[in-house]
Amino acid sequence: MNFLLDEVARATLRLADAGVASPRADAEELAAFVHGVRRGQLHQVPDSDFDALYWECVARREAREPLQHITGRAYFRYLELAVGPGVFVPRPETEIMVGWAIDTLRAMDVADPLVVDVGTGSGAIAISIAQEVPRSRVYALDVDPEALNWAKRNIAASGHGDRVIAQQDDMRSALPDFEGRVDLLISNPPYVPTEGAERVPPEVGHYDPAPALWAGRDGLDAIRELEGVGRRLLRPGGCLAVEHGDGQGIDIPRIFPEELGWRDVRNRKDLARRDRFVVARRADE
Repeated sequence: MNFLLDEVARATLRLADAGVASPRADAEELAAFVHGVRRGQLHQVPDSDFDALYWECVARREAREPLQHITGRAYFRYLELAVGPGVFVPRPETEIMVGWAIDTLRAMDVADPLVVDVGTGSGAIAISIAQEVPRSRVYALDVDPEALNWAKRNIAASGHGDRVIAQQDDMRSALPDFEGRVDLLISNPPYVPTEGAERVPPEVGHYDPAPALWAGRDGLDAIRELEGVGRRLLRPGGCLAVEHGDGQGIDIPRIFPEELGWRDVRNRKDLARRDRFVVARRADE
C-alpha cells in the first residue's frame, strides 16, 4: 500500500509542477482509473508495481489534457457520464444550478413538468432532472452533432430515454409546438468572452468544443438569445435558469427586464460564493 501512495505522491508533484489545479485529486483519480476502482477504494488496491499505463496517463495530464478525456468519464450529481473529444466536460459548479431547478420543479403544481435543456452537451443536466424529477419530460437540445452523439449515448445508458429526448436544433426556432407551454428552461450556454481567450486554461481552450465556449466579445451573446427563447417557450409562471461566468453577474439581470415580462430575476451563487447563474420567472397572465 505504501508503494501505491508513494507513486501517487510522485505523480502529484509532477502535476503540480505542470500547473494542474487539483494535482492530488487528479493523481488519485488516474490511479483509480488504472486499477478499475473508485478513488475511495484505492486503499483496497494491494501493493504492486504500477503498470506503465499509469505513467502514460500522468504524462497526458501533465500536458494538460483534461482528466475526463483520459478516463473517459465525468461525475455529475448522481451520474457517471461518458465524455471525450467533441463534448463539453460538465463542471461541479453547474450542479448547484441543477439542484435549484430540481427543487423548483418539485415545488411546482404540475403533474408532468415539461423542461428544455438548451446546449445539452453530455446530457448531464437533462438526465439529472429526469432522474430526480421522475415525472418530468426533458427536451435536450444542441446544435453540435458531435456533442449530441455523446448526449444520446449517456441518455441511453441512463435508462431515461423514454423521458429525455435529444435533438439537434437551433434554440431560436426549436420546439415550435411547445411555445408558451414549457415549465422550466435551463442552460449552461457558451459564455467565455473572445476578448479573454488568452486567459483560458489549456484544458478548456484546447479541448472543450468551441461552440460550447465562445459567446462574443463580452461573452453574453448566447444569453441574450436565451432571453428570447425563454419568452417564446415558457408558459406564464414558468421559470428559467442560466449559468454565466465570473464577473458577468452584474450584467445578466439587465438582459431579463421587467418590461419584457420577466419577474423575480436573481443571481444565485456557487459553492465558492460567486455569482454563478441567473434565475427568472415569466409573468403570470
